[in-house]
Amino acid sequence: MISDRLTDLSMRAMNAVHRTLLVLSRGRLGWKIGPMPVVELHTLGRKTGERRSTMLTAPIHERDRVVLIASKGGDDRNPFWYLNLVAHPEVELTENGVTRPMRARTATATEKAALWPAIVRAYSGYAGYQQKTRRDIPVVICEPRTP
Repeated sequence: MISDRLTDLSMRAMNAVHRTLLVLSRGRLGWKIGPMPVVELHTLGRKTGERRSTMLTAPIHERDRVVLIASKGGDDRNPFWYLNLVAHPEVELTENGVTRPMRARTATATEKAALWPAIVRAYSGYAGYQQKTRRDIPVVICEPRTP
């Protein structure tokens, strides 16, 4: 569908603009959007096996846990990055130029219910995205990989 292609194109464009801001500011701007830190998620493509990178906000950001929301702006489809990490949960997160290996997993329904109020406090738009779509928006928990 044309609307799906436009959504995908706009998501790619937003990521490109974000990366450009980071490059032009030499990393001084773009690592925070409002109260939320920004992370660069590195996954392996589920079909190609190639490294993919996406800029995302992290509404819950702790030393040993980073929470990401697979909202895609309330689209009825999961974001590509989410499909990639489901296929290959060994990911990397870059924050302020520092990359660390993580393992990503989808939160259980109980975990999501416990995390959701804090997620919506960090950005109320997530509640609107959930109302906009028929799918249950996945909450992703990234935890450090043990060496």
